[in-house]
Amino acid sequence: MQIIKRLVYGLVLLIPVGGFAQSSMLPQGYKHQQLMDRLEIKFRDSALSFQHLRPYNRKDWVKFIERTMPLADSGAGVSAVDMHNMKDALMNNYEWVSGSRESFQSRKPWFKTFYKVKSDFALVDTKDFFLSINPVIQQQQSSESGNDERVFLNSKGARGRGLIAGKIGFDFYLTDNQERPPYFVTQWEDSMRAVPGAGFYKPFKTTAYDYLDARGSIFFNVTKYINVSFGYDKHFIGNGYRTFYLSDFGNNNLFLKLNTRIWKLNYQNLFMELTPQEPINDGGQLLDKKYAAMHHLSWQATKWLNIGFFEAIIYGRPNHFEFSYLNPIIFLRSIEQQNGSPDNANIGLDVKVNVARKFQFYSQVLFDEFKLSEVKGGEGWWGNKFGFQLGGKYIDVFGIKNLDIQGEFNLARPFTYSHYDSVANYSHYNQPLAHPRGANFYEAIGIVRYQPHPKWNIQAKLIAWKQGLDSAGINYGSNIFRLYTTRPYDYGWSIGTGSKSTGVNASLWVGYELFENLFIDGSIMYRNQDVPADAKLTRSSTTFTLGVRLNMFRREYDF
Repeated sequence: MQIIKRLVYGLVLLIPVGGFAQSSMLPQGYKHQQLMDRLEIKFRDSALSFQHLRPYNRKDWVKFIERTMPLADSGAGVSAVDMHNMKDALMNNYEWVSGSRESFQSRKPWFKTFYKVKSDFALVDTKDFFLSINPVIQQQQSSESGNDERVFLNSKGARGRGLIAGKIGFDFYLTDNQERPPYFVTQWEDSMRAVPGAGFYKPFKTTAYDYLDARGSIFFNVTKYINVSFGYDKHFIGNGYRTFYLSDFGNNNLFLKLNTRIWKLNYQNLFMELTPQEPINDGGQLLDKKYAAMHHLSWQATKWLNIGFFEAIIYGRPNHFEFSYLNPIIFLRSIEQQNGSPDNANIGLDVKVNVARKFQFYSQVLFDEFKLSEVKGGEGWWGNKFGFQLGGKYIDVFGIKNLDIQGEFNLARPFTYSHYDSVANYSHYNQPLAHPRGANFYEAIGIVRYQPHPKWNIQAKLIAWKQGLDSAGINYGSNIFRLYTTRPYDYGWSIGTGSKSTGVNASLWVGYELFENLFIDGSIMYRNQDVPADAKLTRSSTTFTLGVRLNMFRREYDF
């Protein structure tokens, strides 16, 4: 991706001498994500209306809290738990707090050097330089019914963030992981030749996996309104639990992102270098590359209404970027047509509505291919490929503070995200870029979250689905890696066509924050999948898990 690297170098040279203060980003699985959702609904502030583009900017998050806390103190329906979480969020973004920071100081730092601030193991805060470094640990031990092998996760590493002269931000995250997941995840790995969320991996103890998770990015502003990010990480675009645009479910990737926020608009350009579907990587070969260009434009039409427009091109060339897709203005599809329409083009529309400071409703639709005349014909043409999402959130249910629920419905037509060649499908490193289930499915999700006390979190989640799978080697459109040219016929397609698969994934998690960013977790997950035509995929299991984690998001198996 030499062109992207050269672009970054050129943009660095264009930074004005005065510069503009630049922040690092909030990490994946940020512990105050639910607080962000609650405050967005309560205050309908335009800054948080753009938090569906993740990772989100630390500086903007802190400025929102500082602007909001006086209103919260005056009785704006903010609970004591929310107030505690807001103060805690300020401490965890120490470098951007403009008020007093004395309350963040530890009374007894370790060896007078470590944990001077309660949230940071090692922190340097001096003129023109800020640096925070923290250890990362996650240990999980599980027992799965019907599985004689021990299920476990062992992660350890470090994460950090910093600022140079208040103008260049950076962050990094590195963990070494050994994992033996529940059996259905092992089946997924055997089928996809990928560990969910990871890239290159090696066998560990015969039936487990060993892999690194390494991420790092730099950030700077070229004007007051335009932010540039360059690095290797994950992204998420969407308001729901799932997304049909871009998910953080899969592996990290090299990216260049330009984000412009001005007036009531937020416009994001994202260029990515990806890896096509490959055989198992033995570490001794150079893997091919493919590329993606994505645009998302968000318009805060009113305090309560946000409208977004999305487009993406996934394509392969002989390992080089397509320069015409560097156009920063939306309408990539028109460029793709000028190039002869060889690439995988997708467009989308999303809407978010905040109502009565209690509710949020959201929807997302992605069109891979669509012909209105075929829809009117009603004969189930294969080429009408799209995904649709409808969901809602309700906070402080029935007046119970910090009890929140979320419901979501997703569907994707057969062959959505697939392409006529094996390179341009909507994937990266053997994993979907968007929904983990691929295509040809219905899915319903229900989530209950409750924080009765600042240190306690409870979450119950139910995911149910119906999907049509391939059968006897016939392509029924669920596997996005298969060429859509291998379909058996052109008409008669509906969601669920193929080998019928139904499933339920239900879980209950209880977490206790023993010390700052140190959690003790306990969970139970029941998963049942029924595929009458395939006894190997038909399985029911219950998994009990106990774990401890420090400065790390919780590893979940929610598909």
